[in-house]
Amino acid sequence: MPEIPSSTSTFISAPDGLRLHARLHGDRASRLLPVVCLPGLARTAEDFDALAAVLARQGRRVIALDYRGRGLSDYDRDPANYSFPIELGDVLAALTALDALPAIFVGTSRGGILTMLLAALRPSAIAGCVLNDIGPVIEPKGLMRIKGYIGKLPQPRSYVEGAEILRRLFDAQFPKLTPEDWLASARRAFKEERGGFVPTYDVNLAKTMEGVDFEKPFPPLWAQFDAIPAVPVMVVRGENSDLLSAATVGAMRAHRPSLEVIDVPDQGHAPLLAEDEIIARIADFAGRCDAARTG
Repeated sequence: MPEIPSSTSTFISAPDGLRLHARLHGDRASRLLPVVCLPGLARTAEDFDALAAVLARQGRRVIALDYRGRGLSDYDRDPANYSFPIELGDVLAALTALDALPAIFVGTSRGGILTMLLAALRPSAIAGCVLNDIGPVIEPKGLMRIKGYIGKLPQPRSYVEGAEILRRLFDAQFPKLTPEDWLASARRAFKEERGGFVPTYDVNLAKTMEGVDFEKPFPPLWAQFDAIPAVPVMVVRGENSDLLSAATVGAMRAHRPSLEVIDVPDQGHAPLLAEDEIIARIADFAGRCDAARTG
């Protein structure tokens, strides 16, 4: 991978006053469509550094958000606010403050759900979208696995120990990652605090899954998926994913024949979007979004 250039941070007030963090890459004055990166449930803006570095070098502005309770954003005293309606309002407030709409959205897992919800609420905000290992039908098996570790990770004594924790947890889905990859993952997943290491998210996020009934299917989001306007759409699926099935991707193609699909071998939920080939595909996709916007 090329060297990742420095990014800058900015902080925006959410509608309720809570402070939200955004990681900024590239030139704000760029005439290309901006790219907005929305991470997974317990993930942060740093997940998109490799992708953002390449897009920024190509002259594109990239904004990666930390949801409330994640990364450098403030934690919420009320865990009930770690919800889709509140977070969707946060996303809109942040992007309006940063004058970043319309945009191309790259949404990993929860970020892809928020992108589909945004399509139903404000379709004009979306100039293209990449749904990373998420679709209108969410597999209960994957949700159960996520519930099993969110807020429950052992506390490592070092990043090396954190890397081993993550490897044991995710190696079945990501069998080709190297020790260096796992160490890099640990540096994104944990932070040093008061002489120890803690997750880079509020462990109270676990409470958001307490009421989930895994005996009942998660309500499908076909109406929200179909609300995505007539713009380029890509779905990235990890070959080993337990959250997005191949059957759901096939159904998405039936709903939207122009859908572009990338299958990532030897990765599960969710693909890292850090490999040169995947980044190049997304960069080309962003260029098509520009062309569709102007043409």
